[in-house]
Amino acid sequence: MAFDTQAINKSRQNLTDYDEIWLFGYGSLIYKVDFEFIASEYAYITGYSRRFWQGSHDHRGTPECPGRVLTLTPSSGERCFGRAFKVNHEVFEHLDHREKNGYLRHEIPIHLSDNRTVKGLIYLASPDNAAYLGEASVKDIATQIFNSSGPSGLNRDYVYELAAALREQDEVDEHVFEIEKTLIAMD
Repeated sequence: MAFDTQAINKSRQNLTDYDEIWLFGYGSLIYKVDFEFIASEYAYITGYSRRFWQGSHDHRGTPECPGRVLTLTPSSGERCFGRAFKVNHEVFEHLDHREKNGYLRHEIPIHLSDNRTVKGLIYLASPDNAAYLGEASVKDIATQIFNSSGPSGLNRDYVYELAAALREQDEVDEHVFEIEKTLIAMD
């Protein structure tokens, strides 16, 4: 699979078929929203864990020195906190471009703060995409993040801003916090 997944995503779901569209963000979408939305609230999904296993060749790194950003890995019994956005289908032109580096849109149940569960969409980067970096030690992940930057800024700022946003909501993510702790020790 190529790095750029925009064309693939356009064929994955017919967005005009949805009565309402909810999008779940589990990384930078928790703290950095650069699109219009109808409503937003904190939410969660189940069965997944956040991991810095996806390469970023276009935002937090370069093709020569990719950064590391989040994807989700299946994880039975886990709960992943994030932010849900009710959006119009037109916003996916922008989102498909933003998430083009190996991410594909999938349908997923999203648990909203009012105990409603809605059918939503999420961008996931699976191990078969060209930008996937996979599992590595916390030290190796942190070192790569520490040494990477791209058009969206320093890769480590992505970690710091996400960790701060999680703490603001009293959410604990040991993987994110371990990477953050290792990065702070390197600074």
